[in-house]
Amino acid sequence: MDVTLITIKASILANAEKVWDYYTQPAHITQWNFATPEWHCPHAENDLRAGGKYLARMEALDGSFGFDFEAVYTEVKAHERLGYVIADGRKVTVELTPVGDTTEIIVRFEAETENSPELQRDGWQAILNNFRNYVESN
Repeated sequence: MDVTLITIKASILANAEKVWDYYTQPAHITQWNFATPEWHCPHAENDLRAGGKYLARMEALDGSFGFDFEAVYTEVKAHERLGYVIADGRKVTVELTPVGDTTEIIVRFEAETENSPELQRDGWQAILNNFRNYVESN
């Protein structure tokens, strides 16, 4: 079976340490981890080590739908790189690269087969854009 790899990215006006902290600390994750204002992330847990578990609860604000996004870390290199495997077996990498006064964040993930790659890219990019806006405004 061929795996479709999707790449999203953002340039964030903050240093890599701040980007890392806001990307990995549950108190921050709950503030940005949703694609649209109709959704929220009421709970997050993050055991930030190889073999550690990540959990984020994603829910529609109206209570009509929700799910747990779960993963296990395969690699953790502070302020630089994360690797993890989502509960359904798909692999994800996150890379942070300082570029002048900004930090470039690149996320690569294996697509699932229920939704089009474009829909997945757009959804993950919307979450990453929300993350960028949160970091830059706090």
